[in-house]
Amino acid sequence: MKKILSIFLFLILFTFTSVFAQEGMWLLNQINKLELEKKGLQISVDDIYSKQNEKALYKAIVSLGGGTASFVSPDGLMLTNHHVGYGGLQRASTKENDYILNGFLARNKSEEILAKGYRAYVLMEMEDVTPIILGAADKENDLAKRQKLINEKIDELIADKVSGKQDVTARVAEMFSGNQYVLFVYKIFRDVRIVYAPPLSIGNYGGEIDNWMWPRHTGDFTYLRVYSAPDGSGADYSTDNVPYKPEVWLKVAKEGIKENDFTFIMGFPGSTTRYATSQMIDWAQNNIYPFIVTNYKEMINIMDNLAEKDPEGKIRVASLKKGLANTMKNFEGKLEGMAKTDFLNTQKVIEDELMKMIMKSKKTAGKYGTIFTDDMKLYKEAAKIKDKDNIYRLLIRFAGTPLALANQIYFTKKEAQKPEEERLDGYTDRNIKGMLSIPDLAYNGYFEPVDKEFLLRTLRLAEKLPADQKFKSLDYLKSEAKNLEEFVDLSFENSKLTTLEGAKEISKMTLEELEASNDPFIKLARKLYDEFYQLAKFRQEFTIKSSDVKRRYISAIMELSSTVFYPDANSTMRFTWGNIIGYTPLANTEYPAFTTFTEMINKDKGVEPFDVPQKLKDLYKSKDYGRWVDPVLNDVPVAFVHQCDITGGNSGSPVMNSKGELIGLAFDGNYEALLSDWKYDYALQRTISVDIRYVLFITEKFANANFLLEEMGVK
Repeated sequence: MKKILSIFLFLILFTFTSVFAQEGMWLLNQINKLELEKKGLQISVDDIYSKQNEKALYKAIVSLGGGTASFVSPDGLMLTNHHVGYGGLQRASTKENDYILNGFLARNKSEEILAKGYRAYVLMEMEDVTPIILGAADKENDLAKRQKLINEKIDELIADKVSGKQDVTARVAEMFSGNQYVLFVYKIFRDVRIVYAPPLSIGNYGGEIDNWMWPRHTGDFTYLRVYSAPDGSGADYSTDNVPYKPEVWLKVAKEGIKENDFTFIMGFPGSTTRYATSQMIDWAQNNIYPFIVTNYKEMINIMDNLAEKDPEGKIRVASLKKGLANTMKNFEGKLEGMAKTDFLNTQKVIEDELMKMIMKSKKTAGKYGTIFTDDMKLYKEAAKIKDKDNIYRLLIRFAGTPLALANQIYFTKKEAQKPEEERLDGYTDRNIKGMLSIPDLAYNGYFEPVDKEFLLRTLRLAEKLPADQKFKSLDYLKSEAKNLEEFVDLSFENSKLTTLEGAKEISKMTLEELEASNDPFIKLARKLYDEFYQLAKFRQEFTIKSSDVKRRYISAIMELSSTVFYPDANSTMRFTWGNIIGYTPLANTEYPAFTTFTEMINKDKGVEPFDVPQKLKDLYKSKDYGRWVDPVLNDVPVAFVHQCDITGGNSGSPVMNSKGELIGLAFDGNYEALLSDWKYDYALQRTISVDIRYVLFITEKFANANFLLEEMGVK
């Protein structure tokens, strides 16, 4: 029985994609293999992506570097999620004007406000450069040297595309863990402005309680606009800039949608691990996820305790708190899914069957026979320092802004003084300048009481490390102050790194000046450097070796199967499709495909996160819904679920119907399928999207911004 089960699971691995094509975050140059016309697509695949089609829809899709947007007018107007625009709202907010809480509307273009730090990336071209990249390293067997040769060729290709161009950036993305490489070239715009964002009580209705949950009633949308120089080039913010004229923008669907309708999404999904080994799963399930869930929960509590009653502090930590809470709940869902499905042991069975197939032939045995034993050795080595490595990650990211910048400045200066071939990966002459440039937004989330508590907490955790994993470099703290609390207080009192001006001044110091500096955070960074370097070097070597194992693992699967595969998500543009359909998470519990405005009103409790604005209550009472009523629901639809395959980074992605018209914005996945970054579940996995009819209803009836509808051609 066990043998029959394991063979069945193995067959699933190789046939799932072809049987259930809803699975997959497909590269644009793969979608012609999906037979989409048979699935319900009414336009040509070339209308979605084609190098020859100047009006292909992909040109309307925009990366915001962590989220997705789409052009919806000829004047650079974009739609994305409220939570994608959240950072821009936070950076523009003050105690007097809290745009997160109250929303924001520009009645004309002169009132639109800069979304500080936002960049819009529009895809110009993509090219498979696998032969070029692998050809540069095909004779090198040493993994580290091979990776350096690959990196050098990648840098060469990128330099060729961006040289002398201020508004062009490029990236060579690794697919299938190094079995394929694709070059992406983007036009970059640095002037993105906020046009309209609904208040928090609409844009984040349900808050963290409803996050990742269905049924959902969140109006998760925001309007932004891209500006360019008068000649159409990307430029920094300027009053001389004009609304950008995109080549393509999406048209809003003239007809509504219903259950079983065909939908598709294009966006920039961030990261998935669909081709994970059992060692990777074990590491995430029993180390990374539990550590992050525990620590993020404690950090959120710190922010609640120290900033919640301070209006300015609450605004400053808002983005970080929202991000941590979102990740924490996501990882909790993943852990729950792993346990419920016995995911780790299932993968081990699949690997056993795969290895039996590999060993049937001398050719495949020679190429792939050691992949799982090699993987096990790597993770056994990593386990020896895992506790120290976890604290290292906190020290460089979540021990307060001053220490994070001190580490960044000092570490970069140390690497910069080495010959380039001896530096850690990434510390190229081209990158170092950017690493030493302190952005004006570096202290946007800085709130000293929270930053101090983060540092104190992390140092206390470092003290509790096992004896063989302690940071010996921290022993000097005993001579600096009578206890850690005093050390933290003195550090913040005596450091220039508590201000943006001070950080910029320190970033310009030479390495010799940094070595002699008495700034307490620079001194702490100096003390930590040797151990940080060893950890960073171990991580680099581990990544190279682990990637090679995964590359061979994926290569083995591909060689032994005729199935068409899609690569894991890696923030490059992808396509996914699926039908609108509800789901049954539990026996006798059936979830509908749509939610409605009436349901939203009925959830109102008068307090956040279920606090319906009075104007919406008045609209409900008067039934002033205008043209946005669905004839089947007899109500304004708020959100819907469908079988598209998305992950983080897809937030804000446009959802289109079979004609390529805009019908919604993807904003979430459902809790029951949070394991989807690792494994697609056809029965349970759903994308949650806000219905464009609700977006337009709120825009017209609540915000009285009919001029935006007119700009989008909605008549």
